[in-house]
Amino acid sequence: MVCIIDYGVGNLFSLKSSFAYLGAECLVSGNPDDLRACDRILLPGVGAFSDAADKLRRTGLDRVLIEEASKGKPVLGICLGMQMLFDKSLEDGEWRGLGLIPGSVVPFKGAIPDNFKIPHIGWNPLELTQERTWLLDGVRNGDHVYFVHSYYADCDSRFVCAYAEYSVRVPAVVRSGNVLGCQFHPEKSSEVGLRILKNFCEGDIC
Repeated sequence: MVCIIDYGVGNLFSLKSSFAYLGAECLVSGNPDDLRACDRILLPGVGAFSDAADKLRRTGLDRVLIEEASKGKPVLGICLGMQMLFDKSLEDGEWRGLGLIPGSVVPFKGAIPDNFKIPHIGWNPLELTQERTWLLDGVRNGDHVYFVHSYYADCDSRFVCAYAEYSVRVPAVVRSGNVLGCQFHPEKSSEVGLRILKNFCEGDIC
């Protein structure tokens, strides 16, 4: 069973509907016992990094998530949820992340030309790297997924399984062992996104 963490941030209805469409068992919960009992954990997120990180810490779910990840349980962060997996974010200050993947979250502003809109919104093709992962089984180089974000991950390429291009190379799928992240929204990315969510539910960790 996948447990979608409910900490007051994230598009929970769309995610739950996607899992229901796939016929996959999932639970939306903010109960630490449910996170410990489930097979896999999904961390959603929309909005500001500082607010989301604060809400996660106030519930104590950050500690539970880190503990379960350290045991080898698969964890998937989506959009802001992915960004929170890193060491820190430079979104309107400097904020501590979960530290599950080495790296920082940095702004597009100042890194891309002025004629590129912020936030980055829209469909972009994936450029798969050699650092493949079971999360992308059945996903092809050039498949399009849907992004909405103003910040992106700055991390070593060994953690990147797929990039997208928005004047700069944006880590679109990242992985450190059993901890994975998608900068895009798989629940809004049509058949490709459903494939990724299905892989997360059923894939063998390797």
